[in-house]
Amino acid sequence: MGVPQYLCLDQKSFYATVECVERGLDPMTTNLVVADPERSVNTICLAVSPSLKALGVMNRCRSKDIPPNISYITAPPRMQLYIDCAAEIYGVFLRYVAPQDIHVYSVDEAFLDVTPYLKMYGQTAPELAKRIIADIRETVGTVTTCGIGTNLYLAKIALDILAKHEKDFIGILDEESYRRLLWDHRPITDFWRVAGGTAARLQSRGITTMEGVARCDVDLLYRWFGIDAELLYDHAWGRESTTIADIKAYRSKTKSLSSSQVLMRDYKFAEGELIAKEMSDQLCLDMAARKLTTESVSLYVGYSHTQNVPGVGGTAKLALPTNTASIIVPAVAALYRRIANPAYVIRRVGLTCNDVMPEQDGLQLNLFEDAAKQIRGKALQEAMLDIRARYGKNAILRGMNYAPAATGRERNNQIGGHKSGI
Repeated sequence: MGVPQYLCLDQKSFYATVECVERGLDPMTTNLVVADPERSVNTICLAVSPSLKALGVMNRCRSKDIPPNISYITAPPRMQLYIDCAAEIYGVFLRYVAPQDIHVYSVDEAFLDVTPYLKMYGQTAPELAKRIIADIRETVGTVTTCGIGTNLYLAKIALDILAKHEKDFIGILDEESYRRLLWDHRPITDFWRVAGGTAARLQSRGITTMEGVARCDVDLLYRWFGIDAELLYDHAWGRESTTIADIKAYRSKTKSLSSSQVLMRDYKFAEGELIAKEMSDQLCLDMAARKLTTESVSLYVGYSHTQNVPGVGGTAKLALPTNTASIIVPAVAALYRRIANPAYVIRRVGLTCNDVMPEQDGLQLNLFEDAAKQIRGKALQEAMLDIRARYGKNAILRGMNYAPAATGRERNNQIGGHKSGI
C-alpha cells in the first residue's frame, strides 16, 4: 500500500461557521460570536468566526475582550445543532472510507487513514482531501482545514501549524519535511501535547524548539519527564507508532462517570452542598440507566478566584457497589461538609463515580441501612428513568431541584454546559 497517509480534518471555527450557514451568511466574511447573551460579559465565547479572528479577536475569548469598535452578531449556543452537523460530516467521511479507518478526535475534528483507498480512487492524499473538503462544504456548508501526514502525529501538526497558512487550508508533512520546516518553530507550545508546564521545564534547561528536544540526551529527558519523555522524544523526531487500528483496539482497565460545572455566581457553603447533591443524584440516574455501579465517589470544590485559595478534593468509600441515590447522595453531602471550607464562596464543583462496573443481578442491600428504604429508593429511581425517557429530563424532579440556587433544571436543557437550542 506504500507510505501511510493520514488526514486530520478540522472544521474551521465550527460553531460560528454553522451559525453563519444557518443564517445564509458567508462564514469567511461575517463577524459572528457564539456566546450566551444571558450570561455576563465575563462568559467565554464558544467560537468566533474566521473574519473576527482576522481582526485579532482570539477564539475562546471573553465577551468583554472584543473591541467595542467591532460590530458583530451574537448567536446563542445551539449544541444539538452542532452535534447534528458533526454527524452529517461523519456521514460524508463514510462516503470515502470505512468506519474502522476513522477516529473522531472531537466534535469538529477527525483522523482518516486513507492509505488503502488512494489506489482505488486513483488519487493522491491531497487530491482525496480536496474532494472530501469540497463534499463537506457542499453538504454541510462548513469550512474544513486538513493536515496530511505519514503518521497521526504529523497529520495533527500539519493541521495545527501549517494548514491555516495555506490558500487551500491543506498542510502536508513527512518526517523529513517536519524536521526541515518545524524543528526551529516557536513557540514550542504550538506542538500537540506540549503544554505550558512542559515548555517551562524545557526552557529552564535552555530548550525552546523541537530540535533542541531531539538533540537532548534521552536519559536526561527521562529524568526530567519520566515515561512521558518517550513520547516527547519520538515527537521531536516526527515519529509516531500508534495507528487508528491501535486506538480502536484500546480498552481501558477502569472506567468512571463524572460531572462538573462552573457556577454563574459565587455560591455560599449551603448552596454549594445543594449543587453537590443535585449532581450526585443525576449521576446516580446516569449509572442506573447504563446498569452501572460504583464503590466510591470523588468530589472537587473550587473556590472563587477572588479569594486566591486552592480548591479541595476528597473521596468517599461506599459500603458496597451501588447506584442508589439514597446511599450515594448522603455520602456526597457528608464528603462536601468534610472538605469544603464554610468561610469561602464556591465557583466550581466536580464529581466522579470511580471505577464503575456492571450492575449485578438483583439488588444488593447495605446491611447498615434500612432495607425497605433502599428498595423504595431503587424503585423510585427506575420510575424516574422511565418517565424521563418518555417525557424529558424535567418531567419529574426532586424538591431540591426547585431551590433558588439549584441548577439541575437548567442543566437538563443543556449539552456540555451550554444551551442545546432545542
